[in-house]
Amino acid sequence: MQSKPVRIGTRGSALALAQAHETRDRLMKAHGLPEEAFQIAIIKTSGDRILDRALSEVGGKGLFTKEIEDALLSGDIDFAVHSSKDMPTLLPDGLEISAFLPREDVRDAFISPKASTLLDLPQGAVVGSASLRRQAMVKRLRPDLEVVTYRGNVQRRLEKLAEGVVDATLLAYAGLKRLGLGDVVTSVIDEDSFLPAVGQGAICIESRIGDERIGALLAAIHHEETAICLTAERAFLRELDGSCRTPIAGLARIADSTVTLRGLILKPDGSLCHEGVREANIADAAAMGADLGLALKAAAGPGFLAE
Repeated sequence: MQSKPVRIGTRGSALALAQAHETRDRLMKAHGLPEEAFQIAIIKTSGDRILDRALSEVGGKGLFTKEIEDALLSGDIDFAVHSSKDMPTLLPDGLEISAFLPREDVRDAFISPKASTLLDLPQGAVVGSASLRRQAMVKRLRPDLEVVTYRGNVQRRLEKLAEGVVDATLLAYAGLKRLGLGDVVTSVIDEDSFLPAVGQGAICIESRIGDERIGALLAAIHHEETAICLTAERAFLRELDGSCRTPIAGLARIADSTVTLRGLILKPDGSLCHEGVREANIADAAAMGADLGLALKAAAGPGFLAE
């Protein structure tokens, strides 16, 4: 390594910083490096600035990555740390996802002072979520509930819940655990009944293609099983042209040398869904994911996702 610190780009939220610190700490341990060998650069993204509208109205997932990717392309940072579920399926020319950390818990967490589970909420209760997937799945399970768009970082959402702005909310269990907030969870929702977002619980690292120094640094902390699962999930999402405008869920698991992918697409009001399952050898993860995406698109018919 050079004497100049390695610059790690990240958003400035508490969760984003926790993920950047985890990445740095793993690199320190893997390479026997001091903390001074790394510098964390906070980059404010459009998604952090726009808090009064749903992401689906203002551009989708790229709002959380564009400014960071610009800094990466310009050389202002050496690599970027992202939540995998925030990553568009198409990256800018010259950039690649070069590593994944071991995946955390993929499930969604239910948080409410009014009920122990989503199904126990009283009729007409208000559920807040910024995710179209969570909104659609709540409506699918409980069409009697009122579901509202609910933006802000994790701490602000919890504050608004305590203030009574909503009766319940749902957040990624992995993020709460990384923030040391697992004790705020009322219950954890089973993944079979509430399929998570593509990439949920996984931290990915983006770098410049051909940067051998950074590639060698990151190889020591790369988790191959997570990478295989995310390869299948992201291929599935890519075929559906998935973004924050579309309620899509998907989760891949590996057993022995077989990867199994379950995928789901919903109408935003939860009134109709299409789902499917595929299995393949791990070497065929990408092709399998694409195949499931195409199959669900065909089953749904023209216009389903656009709605």
